[in-house]
Amino acid sequence: MAGPCWNIPSPVARSVLPPSEVQLDLFQRATPSERTVKLGAGERLLATETVALAGRPLPVDFIRHPKARVYRLLLRRDGVARVTVPRFGSLGEARNFLVRHAEWLESRYRAHLADSARNVADPLRPEIRFRGVQVPLSISEDGRSLLLGEAGFPVPRIRDSGLLARGTAVLRKLAAAELPARVAELSSRHGIAVARVAVRNQRTRWGSCSPRGVVSLNWRLVQVPEAVRDYVILHELAHRRHMDHSERFWDEVRRLCPDFEVSERWLRENSRIVL
Repeated sequence: MAGPCWNIPSPVARSVLPPSEVQLDLFQRATPSERTVKLGAGERLLATETVALAGRPLPVDFIRHPKARVYRLLLRRDGVARVTVPRFGSLGEARNFLVRHAEWLESRYRAHLADSARNVADPLRPEIRFRGVQVPLSISEDGRSLLLGEAGFPVPRIRDSGLLARGTAVLRKLAAAELPARVAELSSRHGIAVARVAVRNQRTRWGSCSPRGVVSLNWRLVQVPEAVRDYVILHELAHRRHMDHSERFWDEVRRLCPDFEVSERWLRENSRIVL
């Protein structure tokens, strides 16, 4: 994930295999992909390839991020893997990093395929993640409410009448109301001033905090458990006192959220189901 400030930093991965050997097995002499890759500001596509995992082809984008300091790997909701390459990293090291984390990626890819198969098998009753739980989507009998599990919300009027699109619209509206309110509550409780809260559609970050005190949060935080949501918010609040990831910063995180490591683990293991 590209420089997410909520992630505990780790050393930059170094190659232990020559590039010529990295492509054997997992890459199986990886072939270029013809997909169009969407890039963020300042990012540069180094390569887009297809690898073999779980008996299926898996697209992988290798993208250099100007502010990244470590190699990062994620599997997006659309079933495409992304390896973020640090500013001075190499494509060979990035491939080797992917090889070393192939077991993790394969487990996430198998889960992604299972989720996709479940929704395809029952397109009239798809599922969506809500507060950490996978819940079915349906329309109430009177047709006035969209049901996320047992929770009902007014049916949104959007062009795409599919249930997944409607469910996403409901969650984004809910996030716009809930997340700023929760930031206000936690910032007041801990005496940490915040200038403004922005709820955004970030693809690789859960949250960020600017030097001016603007906290930006991913709307998908309404899809994670509430304890994990609060940890991300408290993590950003800790940046109001330490705009880095120094020992003092992590001491502040630990003071604000003593069991933060549990939430960190949840994010590492489950980010693929929402981001």
